[in-house]
Amino acid sequence: MSDVLLTPVTASRSLWQDAGLRLRHNRAAMASLVLLGLISLACLVGPYLTGHPYDRVYPDHVRAPASLDSHPKAEAIPAAIQRVASRMRAAAADIVIAGDRVTLTLSAARPVDTRLLVYFERSDSFGPARVVATGEDGRNIQIEVPLKRLRFLFGTDGNGRDLLTRTLVAGRVSLAIGLLATGVALVIGVAYGATAGYLGGRIDMLMMRIVDVLYALPFIFFVILLVVFFGRNFILMFLAVGAIEWLDMARIVRGQTLSIKRQDYVLAAQALGVSSGGIIRRHVIPNTLGPVIVYVTLLVPKVILLESFLSFLGLGVQEPMTSWGVLISDGARSIQSAWWLLVFPAAFLVTTLFALNFLGDGLRDALDPKDR
Repeated sequence: MSDVLLTPVTASRSLWQDAGLRLRHNRAAMASLVLLGLISLACLVGPYLTGHPYDRVYPDHVRAPASLDSHPKAEAIPAAIQRVASRMRAAAADIVIAGDRVTLTLSAARPVDTRLLVYFERSDSFGPARVVATGEDGRNIQIEVPLKRLRFLFGTDGNGRDLLTRTLVAGRVSLAIGLLATGVALVIGVAYGATAGYLGGRIDMLMMRIVDVLYALPFIFFVILLVVFFGRNFILMFLAVGAIEWLDMARIVRGQTLSIKRQDYVLAAQALGVSSGGIIRRHVIPNTLGPVIVYVTLLVPKVILLESFLSFLGLGVQEPMTSWGVLISDGARSIQSAWWLLVFPAAFLVTTLFALNFLGDGLRDALDPKDR
């Protein structure tokens, strides 16, 4: 029996397997993917760990600067005590700060009503007060008050709300808006553009004239009509944004499809009797994904900025909910007196946009069939 030379058969990789392998070798894209994952995780979990509700107002800590130290600061404690004492119609003296407790003397023309000591507990800086000594028929009392130690790593806004918590909650809203609207635009635009470009002729002309008509409709007027008929619904509002943003996507995919349908592999599939739907699904759409992915990475920040514009008009995110666009808009008005209101939300937004850009470049290179 003669020896048979066996040649090992190497299994060919699909487009998606090959794209995934090349994407993993792109360090910038993978680093951006990890960074986006960390930002998303921080926005989802972070608000539960900061210790501050996103809508909690701290009147004693309005526009507190970003700091690693706890509040109230030692130099601010006497003024805070005087404010509480004035509400009790008394004067504070002999203020001694020892660690997390403050000892002081309250004096008044009439006997001090100890029930009014509850004002200390209601403040943002102090806990329940305890009477240590009483003198002169109750007109002088010595009390001991514990301090409430609060930390605002990103500072507080003009209403005294923790900026770190609000930045993370705003990230939830902005990322959800970007992904939701972009997903709608991606599904509608790719399917519509690929169908119009592949079928061509009168069908293509009719479908693209519909796109031109939709381009002519004022977007804000369209959103206002939705609010009038369906009410101010957060999900519906940004489904509407995605339903408008698919127009550019459809034009991009149509242009790519007009070129792809003349390729030899498409003509071969037609000769073998593959249906138009099968050709569009298996040959046309996968080969248009490079430009589409790049456009998606540009569409996400575009939608985020559009959301901030709608919120400014009162048609988008409403207080106490917020988004990165709203926080940046508020911070820009206070940049001279409270820089942290602009810097931290802008840093999150810019980091996310850069990461999306690098990830988009990596996906474009990985999905380009010419590099296979």
